[in-house]
Amino acid sequence: MFEPIRKLAKALRVPSVADREMAYLNGARDMVDLEFRQRQIDRGMFRRGL
Repeated sequence: MFEPIRKLAKALRVPSVADREMAYLNGARDMVDLEFRQRQIDRGMFRRGL
């Protein structure tokens, strides 16, 4: 009964900061790119306000 509502809520959910960071890291092409992206995240790239 509630399954369609759950699917809709999941589709409308805004990704968390951790989800966005992980997606960004997963897009790295090699170790150098991964290390660069890790440094950007450590500097607060995804944690700044709008």
